[in-house]
Amino acid sequence: MPLEFKPKTQELDSSFFTIFPGLCKGCGLCIEKCPKKCIVWSNTLGVYGTPSVEADDDCIGCGICQNICPDCAINIEKKVKH
Repeated sequence: MPLEFKPKTQELDSSFFTIFPGLCKGCGLCIEKCPKKCIVWSNTLGVYGTPSVEADDDCIGCGICQNICPDCAINIEKKVKH
């Protein structure tokens, strides 16, 4: 599994989910607090060599993961509906 420090952005149905592996220590708070249970461990390693996370299309872009992350390793950008 590669140790990554550049941000990884996923385009999901409702939002853009960006993880910064270089900041993620793998605490799992985002997984625990996600109301849709759509955040899972990924194959990309974080800062301590622990897995970072990724989301799936069940993500509603609520931002709870971004707000709960103690290391500011997640950014959620909600898509604008036209």
